[in-house]
Amino acid sequence: MPKNRLRHTAVPILAILCSVLLVACEQPSRLEQLREDGTLRVVTRNTPTTYYQGRHGDTGLEYELSKRFADSLDLELEMITSPTLEDLYRQLAQDKGPHLAAAGVTANPAREDQVQFAEAYLQVTPQVVYRRGDRQPRGIEDLYDRRILVLKGSTLADQLRQLQVEHPQLVFEESDNLEVVDLLRMVNDDEIDFAVVYSNELIVNQAFYPAVHVGFDLAPPQPMAWALPGGEDDSLLLEVNQFFDSIRADGTLDQLLERFYGHADVLDYVGARAFARHMQQRLPRFEKLFRQAGDQQGMDWRLLAAMAYQESLWDVDARSPTGVRGLMMLTLPTAKFVGVTNRVDPAQSIAGGARYLVWVRDQLSTDIPEPDRTWFALAAYNVGIGHLDDARILTRNNGRDPNRWIDVKDHLPLLSKKQWYSQTRYGYARGGEPVHYVQNIRRYYEILTWVTQPQAETPQMPDEQYHAPGILDQLPQGI
Repeated sequence: MPKNRLRHTAVPILAILCSVLLVACEQPSRLEQLREDGTLRVVTRNTPTTYYQGRHGDTGLEYELSKRFADSLDLELEMITSPTLEDLYRQLAQDKGPHLAAAGVTANPAREDQVQFAEAYLQVTPQVVYRRGDRQPRGIEDLYDRRILVLKGSTLADQLRQLQVEHPQLVFEESDNLEVVDLLRMVNDDEIDFAVVYSNELIVNQAFYPAVHVGFDLAPPQPMAWALPGGEDDSLLLEVNQFFDSIRADGTLDQLLERFYGHADVLDYVGARAFARHMQQRLPRFEKLFRQAGDQQGMDWRLLAAMAYQESLWDVDARSPTGVRGLMMLTLPTAKFVGVTNRVDPAQSIAGGARYLVWVRDQLSTDIPEPDRTWFALAAYNVGIGHLDDARILTRNNGRDPNRWIDVKDHLPLLSKKQWYSQTRYGYARGGEPVHYVQNIRRYYEILTWVTQPQAETPQMPDEQYHAPGILDQLPQGI
């Protein structure tokens, strides 16, 4: 072929290659594409620890984190639920799939060729759980020849496979049509011997399955993190990491973790069983009164019911050594203040307690936002507004935020120490009590919300009984 012919052929090929390279160089990054789309698509799981529909709409730790991340980028948020972990990772690998997975997953080395894991935002411990009353497993050998269940596609399943190399007698099953709550229920109901779950999942669900107990930790704590599509483009990953650095620095992350986990482990086995029994046998008698008082004061009736349980265990004849009486355990001065003439009358006690709680809440600084405002009002209901203000001042003086419950609850117990209460206006108080008081009520409230959600908008018939799967099934007959 003549040289000039070769020269003429090479020119268009070179031009095409340059065009291809130019297009490749101009390809927008993932973050740029996301900003152009205007919507952040997040794949997650429908569980109590991640994302679910609450009384006021979407909620859950992963939802709250995702919403804040979307807002930081001025984007709309679209939550996509995945039925299984395998499906979640499959969706993440699609060309036009979700931008990230916020689903309560741990950074799994076996997945690093598929996805990018962001910085950890929580450390969780893999735990083997069993049914209380059975022999407690204390090591891998105790799992031999027993029925063990774990979620398919999880890091826990990969860890069990690694353990099988040294423990060939370790046999387990993987399920892709169950969730963690199902595994806990099956252990609780004696359908399987053991399950392997993460510590945060057990904490949130413990009160619903009181027979489930920790046998031993399968491994050290592991990092929980968001997952992003794999590849060399790390623009979105860097933005996610910057977001978590920011909310960790300003305290937002701690506040969200406290909101969803800070009160979750306050009920022990005995307390959970007692609450389940009283919820079935005592609460139906007073539900209508709680609903009426809640409607009158613009409050969730279940919060009032949770308060009353903390105060009196829903016992109309309850009386303390200091003279407080009734369902809401009102003192004589408080009863007089809110117009209650008979403290042991359930209707008067509930209505009076609700009025007093609203009054207390209205006395608080307008700088305190919800839901912290409600927790502050409960604490003041218990210990008094003066002592609560003292604790807020101590909180501020120690460089913490006096408008956040997560900070103030650390300072309330200081009111029982002379070193600290000597600096305050109102002096000594049993400051640890309001902390336990609020934490207990939050846990009771959470359980009532889960159990009564289907009946939330319609009154329950007098002859109906609550049935919380797991928690009530464990009650012996006749109790």
